[in-house]
Amino acid sequence: MIVKKPLIGAISALAMTTSLAATAEPLNVGVLVPLTGDLQSYGEPSLRAAELAVKEINADGGVMGEPIEISAGDTQTSPQPGVAAAQKLVNVQGVHAIFGALSSGVTIPVAQSVSKPEQVLQISNASTSPVITSLDDDDFLFRTVPSDAFQGVALSEITAEKGYKTVSVIYVNNDYGKGLTDAFSKAFEAQGGTVAATVAYEQGQAAYRGELQQADTGGTEALVLIGYPENGETILRQALEGGFFRDFVFTDGMKAPELIDNLGAQALEGAIGTVPQARGDSPGAQHFASAYDGEYGEVPPKPYLDTAYDALYVIALAAEQAGSTDHVAIRDSVRMVANPPGVKVGPGEFAKAVELIAAGEDIDYEGASGSVNFDNNGDVPGTFGEWTFKDGEIITNRIFEPTMPE
Repeated sequence: MIVKKPLIGAISALAMTTSLAATAEPLNVGVLVPLTGDLQSYGEPSLRAAELAVKEINADGGVMGEPIEISAGDTQTSPQPGVAAAQKLVNVQGVHAIFGALSSGVTIPVAQSVSKPEQVLQISNASTSPVITSLDDDDFLFRTVPSDAFQGVALSEITAEKGYKTVSVIYVNNDYGKGLTDAFSKAFEAQGGTVAATVAYEQGQAAYRGELQQADTGGTEALVLIGYPENGETILRQALEGGFFRDFVFTDGMKAPELIDNLGAQALEGAIGTVPQARGDSPGAQHFASAYDGEYGEVPPKPYLDTAYDALYVIALAAEQAGSTDHVAIRDSVRMVANPPGVKVGPGEFAKAVELIAAGEDIDYEGASGSVNFDNNGDVPGTFGEWTFKDGEIITNRIFEPTMPE
């Protein structure tokens, strides 16, 4: 339920805001990203997207009249270092909220070991495991990306449309890989397809021929690889060299242009995949693309940059709405600024949002990634992109909303 902020006069509200700004503690956001490890190639772009949001917000006067500060922590794409980094951000660097982590296998233990017990808001831009929906997190964990309960159906749809009737799955052995494998298998078999084998792999191994042999059962037409670029590249190389598979279906974690450089364009030609992706014609998406290009150059063909940007905007707006850097107050204001009803505000409109909040108006942030209307579990809806490797590039074939079973 949205609690409407009491209406007060614009003049007195502005005076109150000015008074708060004079004594406000700067909002410090912890940025929890993989700067090393299996998802390193995703961490730096997500950090840049978050920094872009901070730059825009600070240019518009900051939160409660103070510039946002950010403190970065490296998860190393691993649970234990991720939890340690989160604990340092909260207990040493004194952050008021956390953006991240990227992988579900890190986000979940951070939520259980840090965010919930320390009562610090955590918003992930990339953690898609269905486990997060029902996680006991005391409502301190949100995400700006849709659950893999939806991506599993999207993946099933494009696999069937490609004409594959029998496939095997190799997946990274964590919450992300297991959750997406289960969602895909259920949806694909409901469509009449056959999943011949599902094989988990552990990160950091030099060889995966044993896993490939288990997956290469009779009649398998393609390999569905649910993983991350570093070890995914090894699996693909050995699949091709050993003659195990020639046709591949990927998920968001494998949408990485460096695979083309390292494996060759021909090896990946025609492989398809899915990724949570906003429709590019929305005002928010267009603003983000233009702003990112102006700051860093063209937006790379990697997922979760717009969702990173949106996570920072939501945290900043929630603190502005709360008029405080108190952890719980920020958490309690998230749905007030991101969900209807309210005046629509979007990327690049932080100053407008501040004016509306000061006037006692409800706001509804419509993000670069699309709707960030959080449900009771902290989940958002979303659309998906079907992407492919073609002529040495990653291109988007279409953006669609999967047909969920009734």
